[in-house]
Amino acid sequence: MTPSYRTLRHIAVASSLLFSLASQHATAAEGEKITIMVGGITKLIYLPARLTEQLGYFKDEGLDVELLSQPAGVDAENELLAGAVQAVVGFYDHTIDLQTKGKDVKAIVVFGQVPGEVEMVSTKAADTVKSMADVKGKTLGVTGLGSSTSFLTQYLAGQHGIQSTEYTMLPVGADASFIAAIKQGRIDAGMTTEPTVSALQKSGDAKVLVDMRSVEGTKAALGGTYPASSLYVQAAWADSHKAEAAKLAHAFVRTMQFIHTHSAEEIAAKMPDDYQKDKPLYVSALKASLPMFTKDGKMPADGPETVLKVLSAFNPSVKGKHIELAKTYTNEFTGSK
Repeated sequence: MTPSYRTLRHIAVASSLLFSLASQHATAAEGEKITIMVGGITKLIYLPARLTEQLGYFKDEGLDVELLSQPAGVDAENELLAGAVQAVVGFYDHTIDLQTKGKDVKAIVVFGQVPGEVEMVSTKAADTVKSMADVKGKTLGVTGLGSSTSFLTQYLAGQHGIQSTEYTMLPVGADASFIAAIKQGRIDAGMTTEPTVSALQKSGDAKVLVDMRSVEGTKAALGGTYPASSLYVQAAWADSHKAEAAKLAHAFVRTMQFIHTHSAEEIAAKMPDDYQKDKPLYVSALKASLPMFTKDGKMPADGPETVLKVLSAFNPSVKGKHIELAKTYTNEFTGSK
């Protein structure tokens, strides 16, 4: 029996509707992707980003998350402000700095209760640079100008009465580019993280000058805990995407709990092989880094005040300004799913 024109027309209309609905669903699904920019994805201070993906916790929450990497936190921050990404894994101090520029950004999960940063001095310069009191006239490496490493460098030098005009800050990135800058003598000292610290110690090219990998070392250098690596977003995004923010936070809190209930070897086993070209070195660096991580993703009570104190000491955009610290972070999303 040949189908009538009306029947064919109904089939065509129904097919068209189904195709339209499918297209709308695909568009909606695409719109749900959350892109996170990490300020140097192989740095151990930012380990929770890739580890959460490796453990499958984003997928468990029904999230489609893409991780991207920029070597310096200041570049990641710019991507967020431009709307190119929805979130950044970077240092909490950017939220305070940005508030002075009229930008409302807040940390919704805190990974590091301390910076995890280490000021390393080149072995060649170690005889003349024995502390941050000796950096006058020297070239100091930072990941990027305006990055958290430059904030901390200026504070540590300032503690000894040395102004930022009395030394040179050179942006050298992280990992291999930082190591190259030390080896080539382009910097006398510089601030970096694990696993770069352990690699430089193993090769004998640099020594530890200031160690902020532990709570004790950080309190000695900065006077308190210094919440650092975190997940921060534009406040407007958090307000309009509460469900997604809560799911992201929940995935990351599960990772923080995983870190605190597993050994460095077990955590390393979950990470991609290309992150740990020297596996024993990676595990050793990871062991040195584990004390820096929070257990629950929440902001340490004394943390924001310490960060504000550090930034106020030298940063002209923060110094003397009224900062509403309550707007720079929230524990709203870390308590529940």
